[in-house]
Amino acid sequence: MFLFSWVFYALAGKTSSTMLAHLLLLFSVTGPVQPAEIDITEVLALDPVGSGGRVPILTNALTAMLVKGEFSAPLEGDVFEVPGGQPRTWTKVTANVEGVLASRAFRGGFAFASVTVDTDQVMMLSAAGQSYVYVNGEPRGGDPYSFGFVRYPVQLKKGANSLLFGVGRGSLRAKLEPTQSELFLESRDATLPDVIVGESGDLSAATMVTNSTGKVWSDLILTAIIDGGEPASTPIGDLHPFTSQKVPFLFSTPEFRTAGKARLTLKLGTRDERHGVIATLGFDLDVKNLHDLHKRTYVSEVDGSVQYYAVRPPLEANLLTADALILTVHGAGVEATGQAAAYGAKPWAWIVAATNRRPYGFDWEDWGRIDAMEALADAKRRYEPREDRIYLTGHSMGGHGAWFLGATYPDQWGAIGPCAGWINFWSYGGAVRYEDPDPIEAMLLRVSNPSDTTKLLRNYLQHGVYVLHGASDETVPVAQPRQMRAYLSEFHRDVDWHEEPNAGHWYDNTPEPGADCVDYGPMMEFFDRRRRRLSHEVRRVEFHTTCPQVSATSHWVTIAQQEVPFNPSSVVAVNPIGLQRIEIEATNVVYFALDIAKSPLPQTSAPFDVLINGTELKGAEPVGGKVWLHKAAGGWRAIGQPLAMSKTPTSGGPFKLAFNNRFVLVYGTAGTPEENAWSYAKARYDAETWHYRGNGYAEMFPDTAFTASGAFRRATNMIVYGNEDTNKIAKYLLEGSPVHVRRGSVTVGDRTLEGDDLSVLMVRPKIMPDASSAEASGTRTQFAIVGGTGLAGMRSTDTMPYFVSGVHYPDLFVYDSRIHTIGSKAVRVAGVFGNDWSVEKGDIVWRD
Repeated sequence: MFLFSWVFYALAGKTSSTMLAHLLLLFSVTGPVQPAEIDITEVLALDPVGSGGRVPILTNALTAMLVKGEFSAPLEGDVFEVPGGQPRTWTKVTANVEGVLASRAFRGGFAFASVTVDTDQVMMLSAAGQSYVYVNGEPRGGDPYSFGFVRYPVQLKKGANSLLFGVGRGSLRAKLEPTQSELFLESRDATLPDVIVGESGDLSAATMVTNSTGKVWSDLILTAIIDGGEPASTPIGDLHPFTSQKVPFLFSTPEFRTAGKARLTLKLGTRDERHGVIATLGFDLDVKNLHDLHKRTYVSEVDGSVQYYAVRPPLEANLLTADALILTVHGAGVEATGQAAAYGAKPWAWIVAATNRRPYGFDWEDWGRIDAMEALADAKRRYEPREDRIYLTGHSMGGHGAWFLGATYPDQWGAIGPCAGWINFWSYGGAVRYEDPDPIEAMLLRVSNPSDTTKLLRNYLQHGVYVLHGASDETVPVAQPRQMRAYLSEFHRDVDWHEEPNAGHWYDNTPEPGADCVDYGPMMEFFDRRRRRLSHEVRRVEFHTTCPQVSATSHWVTIAQQEVPFNPSSVVAVNPIGLQRIEIEATNVVYFALDIAKSPLPQTSAPFDVLINGTELKGAEPVGGKVWLHKAAGGWRAIGQPLAMSKTPTSGGPFKLAFNNRFVLVYGTAGTPEENAWSYAKARYDAETWHYRGNGYAEMFPDTAFTASGAFRRATNMIVYGNEDTNKIAKYLLEGSPVHVRRGSVTVGDRTLEGDDLSVLMVRPKIMPDASSAEASGTRTQFAIVGGTGLAGMRSTDTMPYFVSGVHYPDLFVYDSRIHTIGSKAVRVAGVFGNDWSVEKGDIVWRD
């Protein structure tokens, strides 16, 4: 017989017999032998016991206990002592008739449940509202926005199983469901394109595949066939134990003659067909006319995942003549399809709505900015607008996105139109602030500068700006755009402005197609009258950046390295009319390039003179169309090729940017059973979190999958979990590095920290053995270390919020387990490696 019960019990300081004596049986049900669905309708709730926000360091007294292995299941009424704070009490919360558990405690607090089963088994945990959940001590992904598509296979052991949910938005819904089979396909959260009448060829899509077993499944093939088409097979990476992955695949579509529906059938099998057809799944795709609102998909270079964007085409009569493209970026919680639908068709422009990877995504920063630019590139390839007719707008969070993308990629737009937009996370979104910061806190503030649009205000000079806002906006106060208008009024002469009287955040006052708060006629006319300047037309480039790895290039100037990383840098380069000469003022820059082939020089392949910061360089000769300028001890000099083995805009940190370039997750197998279990669980947690927040695909590998040379030569970034004693790849990649992470110690240059509770987040170059220069090695790859010197240090990385937009970490970040109670004072060392990736030439801050 199958027996389950909801149990809340206390273990701390008690023997097992005492524990059993305190067992509280809330209810039990007898059913069939096969697992039945289990609704979690009663939990114990704990008020918040730490700090929250959009910050790199979150304090939490309960997390501190988890890290040390001291947490035990509570009883109703148990008191939780908070160091330096008021004690909290575990209280019972019961679900309402809709199965929702709601409590004030769930705004940053915890929910605990225990499930008792009579045999070892695997079930699907389906939950919504949690930021994360620990299942029997292992972290699993969350659904903080309650999208409802999060389901993961979890191991339940015979007896009591603990589920500890971190909950942030006030409510939780959770249940355990039977698995369908060992391997199965699911339609939840699929990313699918529309099929366009009159088009044929390969299209990309993605769907969920679940492995509910304890073994790795290899050599899998996903075969897709659409009505009237030919089958297309896509190899799937290894499916690891107890995982659900959103896997990309291709299918080949024939040319459809009419709009309607088309059936897409998927079959999962193995290459050798020894298992036959393991699972099947079907989708009914929309077949649409080109002039209908439609979805397109593309494969992202960030992770190989499939993303989509939505398109509002021009009027049908103008499909062949419309020569402009407007990129629109949506607000929080909005799908790209909804954003595109808010616009009426224009006779002169294609309107393209990117996704930010999710409805909340990354606030159009971090991977959201990359999604915007990848979608733009794909749409330009498909619809072929004129290069001088590209525009940018967005609403709410997307209004911030318009400000951010407009400042970060200033040469890409003819004009921008932020609608109901906020300025940055400091003005609106709760970014990190430190009163009287110490040197380590100052470093954390400095590395967050790429999120601060006010550091790049003069980049808006490169395009027109139209600001649109409701005068009575209750969501984004009108003070936000007014402040930006005040900033711009000091130097910008092409700024227009409209405040809609008595209007709130979203409004539509006219019967014409499109919502007035985004599709405002005068703003669209403002766009239509302006042209993006092409690089060869631009004699004066003024470009500002705080991080070349985020924003490096404007027209024919690329900033590659800074003197003081993350402080504002600028280059003002002028080509006087008719002269074979460029005059430059460079600030906080040590290394940059002039792309002479794109410049307005009279002779783009001939030598030219450079005047830089008062230094005259005669006869600089382009190599491959470029001249690189480097500031060394002897002053500025022109060089024909990039510096060897140095940081570049595509490979230079900081930590979060290692999650790029089709990165893979590598867990360790060389440690103790407990260390290996942590490494696997953490890699799986990051894969689940990346899927949720970034609609992403993160392929997992054990360290045994690579030889030393294979790890170096794999042309993707790697995220490596553990340390040099627990992960073979970490040992390979850190050979020759000035930083080493081992059991019991972290060495940085000539200094060593000791302890078994040190945690490390770090990015380093994956330098190819035969690379002779940064350019010769192409888009050189990086690797990140996520690990620690012992189990406590490793566990302290479990829920670090590095997938949260606006949260930034430097190249190197080392802290001890006290971080969960004393915050930044537990950070032992933080900093940025030198432009040559050394410690000696870097900016490394120690807490002595």
